[in-house]
Amino acid sequence: MQPSIRPYLRTGPGYVYAARTTAADKKGEEGRIARLASNENPFPPSTAAVSAGVAALATVNRYPDNRMTDLIEALKRFHGDHTFVVGNGMDGIIEAVLRCFVEKGDRVVVSTPTFSFYGIAAAGQGAIVENVQRKDDFTVDIPAFTRACTGARVAFLCTPNNPTGTMTTPAEVREVLDGIGDCMLFLDNAYVDFAGDDYRPLMDDYQNLIVGRTMSKIFGLAGLRVGYAFIPAWLEPFYQKAATPFSGISSVSAAAAVAALADHEHQERTLRHVLEWREQVRSAVRFPVLPSEANFLMIDVAPHTADEVVATLAGHGVLIRSCRSFPGLGDHYVRVSIGDAWENERFIEEINRL
Repeated sequence: MQPSIRPYLRTGPGYVYAARTTAADKKGEEGRIARLASNENPFPPSTAAVSAGVAALATVNRYPDNRMTDLIEALKRFHGDHTFVVGNGMDGIIEAVLRCFVEKGDRVVVSTPTFSFYGIAAAGQGAIVENVQRKDDFTVDIPAFTRACTGARVAFLCTPNNPTGTMTTPAEVREVLDGIGDCMLFLDNAYVDFAGDDYRPLMDDYQNLIVGRTMSKIFGLAGLRVGYAFIPAWLEPFYQKAATPFSGISSVSAAAAVAALADHEHQERTLRHVLEWREQVRSAVRFPVLPSEANFLMIDVAPHTADEVVATLAGHGVLIRSCRSFPGLGDHYVRVSIGDAWENERFIEEINRL
């Protein structure tokens, strides 16, 4: 007899991935594909990171350092003397945090529309997921979100938000933290390197705040799956008990991450490029483009549907993301990453043909 699957896996699509391509799908100029669907860094990783990763391959017959000591020390050099944990992407950290706090029937609050994995991971832990819709301009309804968080175990807030690009200011986050009692707030700062606000000082004032970060974006290590988070010191021993052994990170990923943190020139180059092209793309596209503080833009393509636009552009060698799968969004928004110069130019040309 076939064992039964948990009910939450029988409803909904699960995490929806951005479109990829194969050699057989290649179209467009010179067969080049503009890959603008996954918010990736268009530049290869730092050469120092590549060299460190290659060197670490010689030792992969041994397990990694279970405490990730070198990477934690590198994070402290980069950010200051905070308490850090690392994981297999920020997703791995989210799962470990939920294992620390959530039991079946507990409430988890999510500010939507946003990254769908928060709700998927919470449901997997047996939580009751409560989505709090953002305002019409996609900013957070602070009073409504704060009320919902009261009595919940964990709440998720993304800023800059994926896929809208909108910011929740540190002052607004502080207002939330002051009003939610002992609910743990997970603040997803995956894209904060492209924004002007700094949320790190909040860690000094609150014991119920986790700030998640990633090395997939400005550091260009998406394929190595390195996430990290600032956590309150009291949580660290409990987190380590709940976390995947060896933090879910390979010794190769850890070594490359240490080197990438030290290569400030690579980070600054990426930042300059994204800020310049973010404004150029926003100004050039003839559809309404939302303000963004991230390395992507969300565009309202009505009267077209998002899926129609994604399919049309893919046929011309430009991959972008339909936002239809994001909870709380309609079917007429697309998300486009800031890519290399030629990719951005191709995107502008193709979307303006619609």
